[in-house]
Amino acid sequence: MSVFQNMDLGAAAPNPHGGGGGAAAKINFDQTKVKALQAQYLKDSAALWTQGMQSMPLSADKRFADASWTASPVAAFSAAAYLLNARTLMGLADAVQADAKTRARVRFAVEQWMAASAPSNFMAFNVEAQKKAIETKGESIAKGVQNLVHDIRQGHVSMTDESLFEVGKNVATTEGAVVFENELFQLIEYKALTPKVFERPFLLIPPCINKFYILDLQPENSLIRYAVEQGHRTFVVSWRNPDKSLAMATWDDYIEKAAITAIKVTQEIAGAKTINALGFCVGGTILGTALAVLAARGDKPAASATFLTSLLDFTDTGILDVFIDESMVKYREQEMGKGGLMKGPDLASTFSFLRPNDLVWNYVVGNYLKGETPPPFDLLYWNSDSTNLPGPFYAWYLRNTYLENNLVKPGKLTVCGEKVDLGRLTLPVYIYGSREDHIVPIGGAYASTQVLPGKKRFVMGASGHIAGVINPPAKNKRSHWIRADDSFPPSQADWLAGAKEHAGSWWTDWSKWLKSHAGKQIPAPKTYGKGKYKAIEPAPGRYVKAKA
Repeated sequence: MSVFQNMDLGAAAPNPHGGGGGAAAKINFDQTKVKALQAQYLKDSAALWTQGMQSMPLSADKRFADASWTASPVAAFSAAAYLLNARTLMGLADAVQADAKTRARVRFAVEQWMAASAPSNFMAFNVEAQKKAIETKGESIAKGVQNLVHDIRQGHVSMTDESLFEVGKNVATTEGAVVFENELFQLIEYKALTPKVFERPFLLIPPCINKFYILDLQPENSLIRYAVEQGHRTFVVSWRNPDKSLAMATWDDYIEKAAITAIKVTQEIAGAKTINALGFCVGGTILGTALAVLAARGDKPAASATFLTSLLDFTDTGILDVFIDESMVKYREQEMGKGGLMKGPDLASTFSFLRPNDLVWNYVVGNYLKGETPPPFDLLYWNSDSTNLPGPFYAWYLRNTYLENNLVKPGKLTVCGEKVDLGRLTLPVYIYGSREDHIVPIGGAYASTQVLPGKKRFVMGASGHIAGVINPPAKNKRSHWIRADDSFPPSQADWLAGAKEHAGSWWTDWSKWLKSHAGKQIPAPKTYGKGKYKAIEPAPGRYVKAKA
């Protein structure tokens, strides 16, 4: 059927966020674009039918890269027809005349539909899977069924062979000890790897939406180990994976009882008046809020702060914005705002569908149609190790950041009894954003330069939300951009116009910057903790091992 048949030019925009109600927006199409698309579609479909069932070259789409697709005329035709329809439907999505949010939602819905309907996702059309079934005499089908049953039982699609990884054994292996814990987090101190350390300790606050060991996957790609090797007395917050006992935990709890407590305990253990702190993703939002609360109290415990792919100004939230509106937030507030849990697997599924071909259907095809076991990959093991969130925390976060962007409005929010004003954070900051980040868009990361008034350094790295951050110098991969004059025009595009590309990891630039704020060097501690803060258990601790 032609994608132009029965097209309703006044159709309602899809509502992709699930919960919530509200009237659907009316959309119209740019008729000039529609006519051009229709003409192109008729031309391309005529060419397709003219070729008939002969072998035809397919695009560079990796879903159809195997030679078996072009060897079979029927398979080649089905793939070519699908790609033609996909191009046309995406063109129609781009022809929508509506507000930006509605346009983004239409495009997102069409992308999901096209990703799900690819012929490669179905055994009846996937000649590559059929060929393997014949070659293995049906063993691949039997294995695929086993994989499907296994994944149903575990509650998520396997992206890697999870049986090959164990937290504390071959991921999260940097030596250290838990020196403090409460109901929200454990504080880990790492063993010094240098005879002397800098006098100011270094505290990392990872996202509570994931587990901390993304910063400590393997020794060769561990940001935590790298910091220790550079001579920093390093501490990290290991968030507890919330269960029903934390169903009432709030944003204020995470600021006061976690971030601020971690800062104070780190100060006490190190005997330091000030520390250096780092926040990654949501951890950066938490860190910025905590420092603003402390500043309102006349306390400035941080000599510097690093924000890695973090949002303080939520004007530009990228594709995640398609899920957020008043009705959705109200739905979540009614569902769990006064108690409950946002389940980790639900969050993980949402993030996976932001890249459906790479993080969903690729594994559906490999695991179930071909009966393959995905190869071992530490990052994807971490990605599958999901965490819950307390409902009140989650509902507050949605409304006050993604929906209303209140964090950047001086005095708008009261957190832990204090009016929040990020303008009080006059400390030096290092701000990092990834160029292809689909969770914290580069413009959103850069926006912090317009909010924080102190001396700043902004660096853009290549790749995405995780791969851009976890990019150790020894790999000599990717590149990063720095603007020599350290000026910060209003837009990231203007900043980039005056920036210079540098080969390799941004870690070395950051390390040099961090050392300039770390103070003098002193003898490394011989034991973990200090005084009442004693080693409780070896790193990585038990909190990180709890499953959602």
